[in-house]
Amino acid sequence: MKLVLPHRIIKRLRRKLRGRTREIGGIIVGEHVGHDEFRIVDLSFQKRGGTFAHFVRDPAHHEAFLDDFFTRTGKDYKRFNYLGEWHSHPTFDPLPSGPDIRTMFKLVEDPEVGVNFAILIIARLRGWSTVELSATLFRTGHTPEPVQVEVDVAPDTIDKQSTFERLLALFYNVRT
Repeated sequence: MKLVLPHRIIKRLRRKLRGRTREIGGIIVGEHVGHDEFRIVDLSFQKRGGTFAHFVRDPAHHEAFLDDFFTRTGKDYKRFNYLGEWHSHPTFDPLPSGPDIRTMFKLVEDPEVGVNFAILIIARLRGWSTVELSATLFRTGHTPEPVQVEVDVAPDTIDKQSTFERLLALFYNVRT
């Protein structure tokens, strides 16, 4: 699976992660752009509900976000839909923990949720400007697997870092 991460989303993550010592997070929504390829369209941001080592998503907060997203995308669920969850690890490596893995399997195995898969992004800010992240795919009956992440730099956002951003390390590190 491939996940296209627009540069504007990285910039938003960077701003939201700055100065945080507690975990924050939300949900990921995106567009299906090809066979096993998705582009992140937006992320919800929940600043409360986290400790230095744990994040609990508030379903009511994100339900309103999803309703707005589906309205903006004309309820075209085959093209635009929920892709998964994200949260930060401000003091730990940006990799899924045991509790993260268990939570994601509960999510994909819950028939009331009704998803075929879910992606978990774990992000952290290193220094003032480097966003590091991992993206992991969860499916019922499969082991978690890394998701290829490609940063998309729109032509109007090209700057001195854009060449570097296009050559970002895939899977576990995104530096901008």
